Amino acid sequence: MQEPQVFNEADRRLTLISVLIVFLLSAMSQTVVATAMPRIVSDLSGLHLYAWATTAYLLASTVMVPIWGKLGDIYGRKPILLIGIGIFLGGSWLAGLAGEFGDLPVLGGGMVQLITARAIQGIGGGALFTIAFAIIADLYAPRERAQFSGLFGAVFGVASIFGPVIGGFFTDHGTVELAGHVIEGWRWVFYVNVPFALAAVAMILIKMPALPPRGEGRIDFVGAGLIVVGFTTLLLAITWGGRDYGWGSPLILGLLASAGVSLTAFVFVQKAVRDPILPLELFQNRTFNTANGAAFVYSMAFMGVTSFLPLYMQVGQGVPATRSGLTMLALMVGLVASSTLNGRLVTKTGVYKPFMIGGGAVLIAGVFSLCFIGPDTSTLDLAWRLLIVGVGLGPGQSLFGLAVQNAVPMHQLGVATSSGQFVRQIGSTMGVALFGAILTWGLTAELGRLSAENPALQMETLELSDLQRMAMERDADPSQAEARAADPTTRAADQVIRQSLSTAVVYGIMFSLAVLLIGFVLMLMIPGVPLKDRHSPAPPKPAEVEA
Repeated sequence: MQEPQVFNEADRRLTLISVLIVFLLSAMSQTVVATAMPRIVSDLSGLHLYAWATTAYLLASTVMVPIWGKLGDIYGRKPILLIGIGIFLGGSWLAGLAGEFGDLPVLGGGMVQLITARAIQGIGGGALFTIAFAIIADLYAPRERAQFSGLFGAVFGVASIFGPVIGGFFTDHGTVELAGHVIEGWRWVFYVNVPFALAAVAMILIKMPALPPRGEGRIDFVGAGLIVVGFTTLLLAITWGGRDYGWGSPLILGLLASAGVSLTAFVFVQKAVRDPILPLELFQNRTFNTANGAAFVYSMAFMGVTSFLPLYMQVGQGVPATRSGLTMLALMVGLVASSTLNGRLVTKTGVYKPFMIGGGAVLIAGVFSLCFIGPDTSTLDLAWRLLIVGVGLGPGQSLFGLAVQNAVPMHQLGVATSSGQFVRQIGSTMGVALFGAILTWGLTAELGRLSAENPALQMETLELSDLQRMAMERDADPSQAEARAADPTTRAADQVIRQSLSTAVVYGIMFSLAVLLIGFVLMLMIPGVPLKDRHSPAPPKPAEVEA
C-alpha cells in the first residue's frame, strides 16, 4: 500500500493554482456558451441542431470521466492531465473555427462542425475535473484538503455567474477585423480558453511534482467501450425523452434497452478482467456507496431547481435576463461562503458528517421556502430564499467527495474520485430532464385549467423551447413587452402564462424537495470516519469501514 508523499510547499501552492485554472476552464466551458448560442445559431444556420451544441459536450465529458480516472491511476495524473488539456484546447480552437471555411467533407456545415468540436472539447473536459480533484488528493491529506473546498466553490460560482456574462460580452462586442477578415465575436468564447490553458500547461510542466502512478495494469478496452455505449445511450434517452420523443416511442425504448444491455455486460466484464475500469470491490465500501448515492441525488435536485429558475424569473416574473442573473448570484454567495466556512471547520475538527447533516437540513429548508414563490414574488424575496439554498449546498459541494477519498486506498484514488464526478454529472442530467418533464406537464395542466376559465383566450400548449424563445425575444426587444402590456388581450394571455409557469415550477421544486429528503436519509447512513492527516495510516479496508 502506497503512502502519501511529502511535497515542497511552494510546488504544492503553484500546482494548486494551476489546478484551479484548469477547474475554471472546465466549469466555464459549460456556462459561457449559453448566451452566445442564439447568435451562433443565426450565423451557422443551425436552429434544428441548437440543443446538440450543449448535449455533445455533456455526453462526451460524462462518459469519459471514469476512463480518465483509471488512466490517471495507471499512468500518473500529470501526463493524463496534460493530454486532457491538449484535447480540450484542440476542441476549443476547432469550435472557434466552425463554419469559417464553409461546408467541409464528412463534417458538413458550420453547426455540425461546432457540435463535433464541442464533443472533442468534452472528451478533454472530462479529464480536467477528474484529474484536478485527484491531484489535490495526491498533494494534500484529507484533513488539509477540506480547507480548499471554498476555493473550488468560488471557482464554480464565478463560472456559473460570470460565464454567461463573459459569453454575452464577447458576442455583442468582440467582433473584430484582422487583415480584411471579420472574426465574429462569439468565436472568442472558445478562443479565450487558449491563453489560460497554455498558462496552466506551463505551470504544470515546470512546477507540478512528478506524481507517481497509484495503480498498475492495463486499460480494459472492452469495459471502456461498454461504459461509453451504455451511458451515451442512457443520457440520450434521458435528454430526449418527454421533450423530443415520447417516453414510449421506439427510439427512447431502444436507447434504454441498449443502455441496459451495455451496462449489464459492463458489470460482467468488470468481474472477469484483471484490471477493471471500475473495481467492483469499491461497492463493498459503505462510504463509497452512500456518499456517491447522496451526491447523485443532491446533484439531481440542485440542477433541476437552478436550471429553470432563470426561465421562471424571465417569463414567469417578466424580469430581464441580467436581473435574473444577479438574483442567482445570491445562491452562489451563500454557496461560496458556506463552502469556505465549512471547509475550515472540517480541517480544524477532522470530522465531516455533522457539517454534511447541517448543510442538508438548511438545504431542505431553503428548497421548502421556494415552494411558495409565484408570479408576484419580488426579486429580494426570491434572493433570500436562494441564499438559504446556497448556504445549504456549500458542504455538499466538496464533503461527499472528501468522504469517498478518505475511505479508499491510494491506488484507487483516481477511479474513486472520478466515480463521484461521474455520478454527479449523471444526476445533473437526470435532474434537468425530470424537472423539465414535470414543468412541461404542470404547464400544460395549468394552461388548460386557466384557459377553461376564460375561453376567449384560447391558449395553446407551450413547450420549454417556446418559453426559452419568449425569454430571448423579450430580453432582446424590451419594447415588445411594453406593446403586449398595452393590449388587454395579450396582457391577459401573458398573465395566464406567468401564473401557469410559476405553478409548474413549484411542482418541480416539490419534486426536488422529495428527492432531497431521500438524499438526506442516504447522508445519515454515511459512516463518520475521522479524516486522516499527513501521518495517518493507510485508509481502512471496506470491511473496517462497514464496522
